[in-house]
Amino acid sequence: MSTLRVTAERLTILDHPNADALELAQVGLYRAVVAKGAYRSGEFAVYIPEQSVLPEGLIAELGLTGRLAGSAANRVRAVRLRGELSQGIVCRPAAVGSTDLERAAADGEDFAERLGIVKWVPPVPVSMSGDVEAAPDLLPWIDIENLKRYPDIFAPGDPVCVTEKLHGTACCLSYYADTGTVHVTSKGLGAQRLALKESESNLYWRAVNGYGLPAVAARLAGELGAARLGIYGEVYGSGVQDLGYGTTARTGDAPGFAAFDVCAEIDGRVRWLDAFALLGGQVPLVPKLYEGPFDLDLVLELAQGDETVSGRGLHLREGVVIRTADDRHSDTLGGRAIAKVVSDAYLTRKGGTEYE
Repeated sequence: MSTLRVTAERLTILDHPNADALELAQVGLYRAVVAKGAYRSGEFAVYIPEQSVLPEGLIAELGLTGRLAGSAANRVRAVRLRGELSQGIVCRPAAVGSTDLERAAADGEDFAERLGIVKWVPPVPVSMSGDVEAAPDLLPWIDIENLKRYPDIFAPGDPVCVTEKLHGTACCLSYYADTGTVHVTSKGLGAQRLALKESESNLYWRAVNGYGLPAVAARLAGELGAARLGIYGEVYGSGVQDLGYGTTARTGDAPGFAAFDVCAEIDGRVRWLDAFALLGGQVPLVPKLYEGPFDLDLVLELAQGDETVSGRGLHLREGVVIRTADDRHSDTLGGRAIAKVVSDAYLTRKGGTEYE
């Protein structure tokens, strides 16, 4: 999931092609449906992104009682309104008051706490949890921001690799060369510097051992002279999320697994490396859909369509992940230049699950 930030944004107002009383307010490459005449291009307003959980008072103020997602009808998610995809909420809540929104936008002010907005965290099934231990030195996975929110992450022509984004759960392995210790964790637990204790019933450890990842990590660390090495992949299959790719994740079977990243601490610096070059032929990899100069229209197109993991197009594609080919730093993000785009069909599907 992306980092939750509720910010002031400059709007571009576009016509709604199917509704005379509605317009589209564009923020980055996101578009949110708004009442016609409520905003003008160039004005600033607060943007509340998807996966935000709103307090009851704010829901009532915005006239959204009973209209949001979740059992409590308090979660923002993408919807289609008169045929147009609406992602997030554009508003000017009373709690923002007389705040200079143009200045707030320039400063990157985050209104989430002031408005009582928190990030939605889905419950985790038993098979994806377990006993944990402190692991302060593990190499956790990172939140990937959406290219639609930050369209300036990549410049036209930047060398990039575009891979299919799989709908499973991120499995993070850290290998320590000095002791040979292996830590395994999920994205959510890794952010807390917690590792899962090894268990035959745990989904992540079943994937790690089923695909021989500790031995692969040890060999790579030796070849690279790395003090620590991380292998990141998606564990998937029926029973993990609502999209299964024709694979089962039942206990007793190795679930589906596809690696998507490698990092290594070399000479005291953690570097992101080419997973395809390092892991090819050793473990399954996520499908590579494109490699070449960055082209926004092409990337947005690649995010749509059917999955390619099964080779049979069994269901829709979740989206794509875009990385620079040379581990480039992004001034926009203040870190690694990596982003995602999620498909429209995935966002608006019924009965979806979103476990981390």
